[in-house]
Amino acid sequence: ALAGREIQSNEEQRTGLQLAFFWFRCFLSLAILAACLAITFEALFNGQTTMWDGVPEAVSVILFFLLMSVVGLLEGMQIAFFAVAKLRPEERGDNVFAMKTCELLFRGEGHNLPGFMIGRQLCVVSCFFIIARVTSIDIAEGEENIFGVTDRTQEFLNFGFCGALITTILASISWQLVASAFPIAMLSNPFTYVFLNICLLLEATGLCSGAWVLAGIHKKIAGFQRDEVYIGTAEERAAQDMKDTTGGVDGGFGHPRKLPGFAENAPQSLKKLMTNDPTVVDYITSVFGSGAKTDEKDVEAGDD
Repeated sequence: ALAGREIQSNEEQRTGLQLAFFWFRCFLSLAILAACLAITFEALFNGQTTMWDGVPEAVSVILFFLLMSVVGLLEGMQIAFFAVAKLRPEERGDNVFAMKTCELLFRGEGHNLPGFMIGRQLCVVSCFFIIARVTSIDIAEGEENIFGVTDRTQEFLNFGFCGALITTILASISWQLVASAFPIAMLSNPFTYVFLNICLLLEATGLCSGAWVLAGIHKKIAGFQRDEVYIGTAEERAAQDMKDTTGGVDGGFGHPRKLPGFAENAPQSLKKLMTNDPTVVDYITSVFGSGAKTDEKDVEAGDD
């Protein structure tokens, strides 16, 4: 809702205490985040972090936010790429950078997507080497505690929870939420295309190519196959009118799966039988496939 998109959910809207508790958690999280930022920057400007000596505090702050943005962008890219992976090319937008990104990402056998995942991880780890230096508190013996807190509180802060919370919210979750709501907009960002190339370049160094071997072994043992083996490509699903919806999911007794395409023209007696006995729907689905065009409501409407 905060992202500007209508929430599609089977749950009822929050009201009363539920809504109040939701916003209480949101504002509490923001307050804790603000406190963690204040503690981190106070330690940074007092020279009480593990940042290298000689690096000006202003430069440390700039590097901190710059690298956090890079990590956040990579997190969002990951979500956006998987969101559009099963879409047809014409459904991925007409922005120049969105098209260039998808063309590179899904080129050939599609190995660039897992290749990006490897390169992305290398890039994220590299960024965190510096981010960790900025957010890790290091108070020498005899120095004053941050904001004058007690020694026990300072010991708790020294564990690094402030840095972990900051990076989790600012450099990960917030970007993922935006990317999941607006994947095409994320693809249209020119920096997405730039960092896709950087990640593929890092993967090409072969530093983490052992991951391909381990993944291949895992695939062999578990018998994994590509999704296209089970559900077909986006083009094949579109040709058979097999839309990517949850309408074909069996909801249990009294909620049969969507009926095959001929259901609207079926005899009235067959419609009633399919409505009253879900096992009939299961059998017809097994014979004619799951490319359903009408659902249970359509049948019930036909009964009327």
